[in-house]
Amino acid sequence: MNKYEIIIYWSEEDEAFVADVPQLPGCMAHGDSQEEALKNAKEAIQLWIDTAQEFGEPVPKPIGRRLMLA
Repeated sequence: MNKYEIIIYWSEEDEAFVADVPQLPGCMAHGDSQEEALKNAKEAIQLWIDTAQEFGEPVPKPIGRRLMLA
């Protein structure tokens, strides 16, 4: 199980829930529900990692929860 942070939000523009994985550039997914977006994001994470490894690119280690400072 990958432990990357996943941020899920509603996108009016896309009319869908979007799941963003900030630590993996370009890794996003969407779904009609939060649950579907999360499921799709988990698949996208694995595809992102597989592709990076295939091309010899580094895969960041999950950092878990980030501290947000204002």
